[in-house]
Amino acid sequence: MSSEATGVSLRVSRTIQAPRAEVFRAWTSPEELRRWHAPGDMAIPLAEVDLRVGGEFKIRMQAEDGPPHTVTGVYREIDPPRRLVYSWSWVENEAHAGAETQVTVEFEERGDATEVILTHEGFPTEEARDSHNQGWVGILERMAGAV
Repeated sequence: MSSEATGVSLRVSRTIQAPRAEVFRAWTSPEELRRWHAPGDMAIPLAEVDLRVGGEFKIRMQAEDGPPHTVTGVYREIDPPRRLVYSWSWVENEAHAGAETQVTVEFEERGDATEVILTHEGFPTEEARDSHNQGWVGILERMAGAV
């Protein structure tokens, strides 16, 4: 896995030992997202997906003893199984609630595996970027064990 933070953007990549179509499906299926789309041992009690350009998603993550963290976004580009582009906005209990950023996820075939390359851009501060970098590394690590 690699991670690079530049400016107010970040780039994280991880190779997942699964075919590209399966990894793309895991990133776009509510049932699959509830298995892995949060760092560490956080629960994912809610994952909603309207997978179409202009469609929205909502994901809620929650630590056992903490408040919920809910993110929403709108799909801007969907190119199965190669690429997703969507907005990213925290709704509650976040220092950066309301700030919209953009996430681009690319799925590259690597033999029998898939390299997931995630670029998250438009952060208002370096602190916000660094916090998300840690979160994305944890999320991709969890995905690798779930797919």
